[in-house]
Parts: sequence; C-alpha cells; structure tokens
Amino acid sequence: MSPRVLSVASECAPLVKTGGLADVVGALPGALAPEGVEMRVLLPGYPAVTGALEGGVAVLEEWSLFGGPGRVLAGRAAGLDVLVVEADHLYGRPGSVYLGPDGRDWPDNPERFAGLCWMAARLATEGAAGWAPDVLHCHDWQGGLAPEYLGYLAPGPRAGTVLTIHNMAFHGLIPAHRLDALRLDTRRFTPQGFEFWGRASALKAGLVGADRLTTVSPTYAEELMRPEFGMGLDGVMRARRDRLSGILNGIDEAVWDPRADPALLAPYGDIEGKAAAKAALRQELGLPEAAGPLCVVVSRLTEQKGLDLLIEALPTLLARGGQLAVLGSGEGWMEDAFRRAAEAGGVVARIGYDEGLSHRIIAGGDAILVPSRFEPCGLTQLYGLRYGTVPVVALTGGLADTVINASPAALAAGVATGLQFHPVTADALRGALARVCGLFADRPAWARLVANAMRQPVGWGPSAKLYARLYRDAAPAR
Repeated sequence: MSPRVLSVASECAPLVKTGGLADVVGALPGALAPEGVEMRVLLPGYPAVTGALEGGVAVLEEWSLFGGPGRVLAGRAAGLDVLVVEADHLYGRPGSVYLGPDGRDWPDNPERFAGLCWMAARLATEGAAGWAPDVLHCHDWQGGLAPEYLGYLAPGPRAGTVLTIHNMAFHGLIPAHRLDALRLDTRRFTPQGFEFWGRASALKAGLVGADRLTTVSPTYAEELMRPEFGMGLDGVMRARRDRLSGILNGIDEAVWDPRADPALLAPYGDIEGKAAAKAALRQELGLPEAAGPLCVVVSRLTEQKGLDLLIEALPTLLARGGQLAVLGSGEGWMEDAFRRAAEAGGVVARIGYDEGLSHRIIAGGDAILVPSRFEPCGLTQLYGLRYGTVPVVALTGGLADTVINASPAALAAGVATGLQFHPVTADALRGALARVCGLFADRPAWARLVANAMRQPVGWGPSAKLYARLYRDAAPAR
C-alpha cells in the first residue's frame, strides 16, 4: 500500500518558519517519497504562503470558518504539493505567525488554528479534486483539534490520524466559554477528554484523539511520561504508551551540505577545508585569532534553551582563550546580556535571525553549544555534526540520542562525535566548556572528533522508513 498523507501544520520551511517544526514539515514530503508515501501539506494562508502559491485552484469552500468565509486552494509552492486554507480574517495579516505587534499571542489563535483543523477534517472526510488522504498527520497543538473534528464529521470509517509532539511545552489553551464557537463537543470537556485545568487544550485533544502518537526522538518519548517533562500531561502519555513512538528527526542534507552550500564563501568536505570557513567567519564577524575554540550558538534565546546557563559559564570559555559567536533572539534580558558580553570582548552577538549567516556560523565554528534544559530533538546539533562543528549538548531528549559523548572509552574506541553534560546546570556546563578547550588543544584528538562528527548519519533515511511503516499501520484498509 502506498499511503496518501495530509500533513497539517502551522509552518513549513522554506515558506514560513519560526523554528525547527518548519524544517521537519518541509523536509518530510521529499524524505518519504522514496518510501512510496504521497504527502501533501495543509497550511494556513499567511501572506507569505499565498504569495508563493503557484497554480492555486479552489478545491473546498467553507462559508463560515470561525468568523468569515474560507476555502482551500491546491497548488505548488517551494517545490511542495500544498493545500492552503485561504481565510483573510484568520491569516491575512502582517507580522508573526503566532504573535501580534505587541509581542503577545494573537487573541484569536484558537479560531485561527481551529480553522486549519476543521478544513483538515473536511478534506479527510470529503476529499478534494479526486484526492483524499488515508492518514492525517497533525503537528503540535496547532493540528491537535483535527482528530477531534474528524470524529464529529466522520463517525464511521475514516482516515487514520497521527499526532507528532514537537514540543510539549505549548498546549494551545482555549477558554471554556469559547467551546461552542469552536464547534467543540462540550461532552468531551472532561479530564478524560480535552479539558485541562478548567480550559480546553488543543494538544490534549490530539493526544487523546489521535490513533497514533509520535515524538521527535526516542528519549523524549520516554521523558514525556515523567512529571518533570510531561507538562501536566505525563499521565495521558503513560496511558497511551502503547500508541507512542519516538522517531528521530533528520535534516535535509541537500540544504545543509558543507560541500555545496551557497551561503559559504568556501564550501568544504573535510577538516582542512573547514579551516577556510572559520577564517571567513572570523573576518565577517570581526573576531581576532585566538588560542582556544570558537564556540557558536544559533538558537532562540530562552531559558528552555539553557542560554542563561551559558551566560554564567562564559568566563570559563573566555579564560581559556575561547570565543563565542551568538545568532538568535528571544527574551530581552538575555539579548542584553549577550550584548554586554560582546562589549567586553571575545564575544559577538547578532540579535535576530539570518538564514545565510546561520549556515556560515555553523560552518565556521569549532563547537556548537546546545545546553537545553529539555530538547525534544534539536536540529542545530545535527547541523553541527554535518559541518564538523563539534556539538556540546545537555544530556536530554534528542540531544542524548544523536551525540556520542567524548568519554575516555569513546575517545579510545574512536567513536565520539561531541560532548554531553549532566545535570543541566551552569557548573556542569563550565566543566563541559573546560573539556572542549582541553580537547581542542590536543590537535590530533580534535581532528578525530571532527572527522567522526562529519561521518555521523543525520539524514532522514532510517526515520522515513519508520514513518512509512507507521502510516501503513494507521491507514484504514483499502
């Protein structure tokens, strides 16, 4: 069986991106095609998405989509087969995907992503232009209501449903008084349904309603069944453990390829060529030569990412002759702290995001720092491996699954690809930074570590096979 899959998501690279979710959604169709999976992506009709749509044809209409009319357009965008929910009252606005000009969530986010889920359920029930999915693959809370709506619209035989949890920290909470307006069955507003401490949780609706659940790494799947990681839903995860799979994310190896990366002045394929990328980055950022490693960060600047710990631990790196280059944005106090560190020397802080610069920073760094308190999978450590930029990671989630710690045994066996530290504290990070500086000073040992990193498989091949098997299990017989 060659399953037809509708991937339902709030973002998709390169069309619209705020984080790693977009990279995964954008990469899956191509990764799964060799496995015989026909995937189309359903997206909200943000201006960036509708502007990129080629040959858009209306295939489904909804006269009242939570505040106004809507329709689904089918076409191509950025090389992907896409279906776009066009509803200007929900998506036709400038600015962030999730946030208004004041930096707060759009107040109608419940309606905006309920609209996406409602149209997903209708497509699964009615099809469009002769195509109907066998499986709805819903991503995070923004797709969480789709299995719920599908149960209302198709109480009999229906498409299978899969929900992937990219980050359990975001629930998509909905005030109870809006349930009727969102066409949600109030009989399901119970602890066994989608009620969560007096409000509805779009994520919980998907967790209890989807046929299959996945997370983006095996370790994160285990962590979510523990109170410290489950964000209040660990009991739901334990109850559904027999339906839960941890499937590791991969990266698009064509987009992230140091041998043919258009963002680099000097693409490279080995450790000798990497030195030119480092020299070019130093020149671009205005960093002088230094005895220690050039460490890099490309991340949201938040406490979840553990970057407050890096601010505390930074003197250890600088005292040993190391340097730091940071690219990202996030919490204001943290942005200011990195700016102040840059003024003191040895640090460059670029606040904001620049896709090309992110490639050059990762290519030119010696080590990439990912000190996250929790990390469902993480992609930057995979980019680091691909580019020979040694990952230094907290022992959690997908970071634990993708980096082989440079322990004495792993170094002796010649299999280490990076460094892990635990617990996730500033003291432990200081120790990891000291270890990095020590390894960097041992040039033969460092060269072996870089070479191992660049050989580590980071693509979608193995995970694509697991997804294809999951879809075939979830799809109804036909």
